Parts: sequence; C-alpha cells; structure tokens
Amino acid sequence: MTRIVITGLWICAITVLSSYAVISWIPALPKPKAEEYLEGLTYQKLRPLNIPIIADGNVQGYILATIIFTADSHLIKGLGVTPEPFVMDESFRQIYSDGDLDFRNLKKYDINRRLDEIKRRVNERLGSEIVKDVMVENFNFITKKDIRS
Repeated sequence: MTRIVITGLWICAITVLSSYAVISWIPALPKPKAEEYLEGLTYQKLRPLNIPIIADGNVQGYILATIIFTADSHLIKGLGVTPEPFVMDESFRQIYSDGDLDFRNLKKYDINRRLDEIKRRVNERLGSEIVKDVMVENFNFITKKDIRS
C-alpha cells in the first residue's frame, strides 16, 4: 500500500517538475495584443433641466428639457474637466434667454439653430472641438397652473 502511495507522489512530483521545466524553457512568446478600446464618440445624457419662462413679469411655466450630447472620448480623457456642466449651463442660458419662445403665441421653433449654438458655445468655452453633437430627448412646457405643489 505504501508503495502505491509513494509511486503516486513520485508521478505527481515528476509531472509538476516537467510542467515547470517546459514553461521556463519556452522562449518568450509574443504577448497577445491588447485590443485597443474603440475610442470614438461617447454619448452622455444630462439630467433634466427645469427652465422657467418669464413673461410680463410673471413665471408663465417651465420648460422641461433633457439634453444628450456626443463628445470625442479621447479628448474628454485628456481634458481633465467633463463637458457636462458646460453643456447644461449653456443649454439653460440659451433656452432661458431665447425671445422666440412664447408659449402664449405658439409658432414653429427652430431647435436646430439653438442646438448648434449650444454646441458652438460649449466648444468655444472648452477651447477645443470636444462636443460633436447636441440632441434633445425631451422638450416639454408645463404651465404654472399644471404644476403640482
């Protein structure tokens, strides 16, 4: 019985040593290339904006807008600052100060011009063409009387 146990231990020792010898004698195999992360555009969805609409000295209601923007992910990594606050700030400023938005006298609104202006101003503030596109996911107006308190 002891001979069988000793023979089994001997076989295990020979197997471990031969495996170690083969691994250490193999020339350095070329390491598999780390697949480069596809760096391109990254989509970032901002939290919803609540923008008051003021007319005749009173708050008429609020615009609820959800903005999405695409940005060059490689430039974002090297920037050190995320463009999210800049896009939110510029979106708020553009919509809040827009004199064409009059919900008492509805007419077609040129949202593309406004989005292009947001993109241009954010890139201007960041000093580089980081933001590639600005999109709207949601754009609603809620009158003051429809707001639940």
